[in-house]
Amino acid sequence: MIASLTAERVRGDVEVLSRAGLGIDDFLSEAVTAVRRAVPWVGACVGTHDPASLMLTSARKYGSLVANHDHDMLWGTLEYGAAESTSFRSLAFENVRAVSMLQLPREVIASSPRMNRLMRPVYGFADEARLVFRDSAGVWGCLAVFRGGAARFSDDDVDFLGSLSESFARGVRGGILTRLGAGTGEDLSNNGPAVVMVDSAGEISQISRGAEALLRTLATTVHDGDPRGLVIGLAAAARRAGDTSGAPLPRARVRTPSGHWLVLHASPMDCRDGATGDVVVTIEEARPPEIVALVVAAFGLTQRERDVTRMVLQGCDTKEIAAALHLSGYTVQDHLKSVFAKAGVRSRRELIARIYFDQYVPRMGAETMPNGFFAPAVEAAP
Repeated sequence: MIASLTAERVRGDVEVLSRAGLGIDDFLSEAVTAVRRAVPWVGACVGTHDPASLMLTSARKYGSLVANHDHDMLWGTLEYGAAESTSFRSLAFENVRAVSMLQLPREVIASSPRMNRLMRPVYGFADEARLVFRDSAGVWGCLAVFRGGAARFSDDDVDFLGSLSESFARGVRGGILTRLGAGTGEDLSNNGPAVVMVDSAGEISQISRGAEALLRTLATTVHDGDPRGLVIGLAAAARRAGDTSGAPLPRARVRTPSGHWLVLHASPMDCRDGATGDVVVTIEEARPPEIVALVVAAFGLTQRERDVTRMVLQGCDTKEIAAALHLSGYTVQDHLKSVFAKAGVRSRRELIARIYFDQYVPRMGAETMPNGFFAPAVEAAP
């Protein structure tokens, strides 16, 4: 049982951290460390997710998992390629905030590829507890904590983790916003096309030099997981989607540490000999329309506030917004005041600048290269 005073202190600490305007790395490191005081663990892994597709966009490891990357690609295959009720996507779809494996019926654990092929035989973890980061703006990530030996997570542990769901979601959203405008001007266009081929066994069979270079930029600290795990997870999800009529193909919008946004797409391939199972993953620089919705969601706006913001970005004035949304001009202004407060700006111009951050503004109108990246600026001759 968790001591009530400890639980309240940790819950309060995570709440304060979520509102402190920390970057994602700092927030997650401090919040996961705080959780350990109330719910001890030997290893922990945190993933951020694209709220639209629920695909993994980054992974960070703590405790016994730090710098342990040998099985990251197998994890991606099991997490997204197997039908499992405790996968992060399944938990999100079922609106489950937290769960532990040993809480579940024995047959669920016995049929879990993740536990029986990876967590128990490879890492020696007896129990895993999972937390989904969810708030009114969507699902922004997940936490998995582990115990070894005979230790298990109690019902109190799981209930406590579930109580942190909104705070973790807020902290991740805030971390995204602190990095707006953080682009370094790094030229991503010189690496060539970024393409990865994943075979039917879930192994990378071919990878372009451009893709290798981009994936290397995604892991810069000792806590970062192997970025190839993101690729394998997308491939596994694409393989499952290809077997389901009408299922959308997966994609993930990923932020590099230097502040650039990338979009990873995965699509199943059919070989001439009739063989199936191969998947191609492409990595491109994200266009503004692909990122605007994510950034607006990160502000935590209501649906009506999002509608107003969308029309502001289209250049509409108050009268046009009021007519289109069947609102009074005063109501539009009230919505705008709320949007400005949540976005941390004071005017429409500042709002537009905050959303169309400096990854794009200096290059608006620039041509794109065949590899999907903006062409580098050419300095005028003196």
